[in-house]
Amino acid sequence: MKARGAVLSRRNAHSTIVSDWGTFQAGDRVEVIKHAHVIAAGEVEEVSQSGNVLWLVPAGPSEEQLFLKSDGVQVRRS
Repeated sequence: MKARGAVLSRRNAHSTIVSDWGTFQAGDRVEVIKHAHVIAAGEVEEVSQSGNVLWLVPAGPSEEQLFLKSDGVQVRRS
């Protein structure tokens, strides 16, 4: 059986904020956070080459969304 600390560490590492958006790939499930609140969740459709723009296909019945790093949003894998 795994140590409790090892399990919690892996869970926390998975939900940490990703500062380099260029590491996301199409199909990655993410949450977009602003002011400590999840404002969107879904699958990455595309990321700009600069890693400053992210297109998201929302989990619910909604249209694709565009997020800019300069808008102060953060993204984490879900």
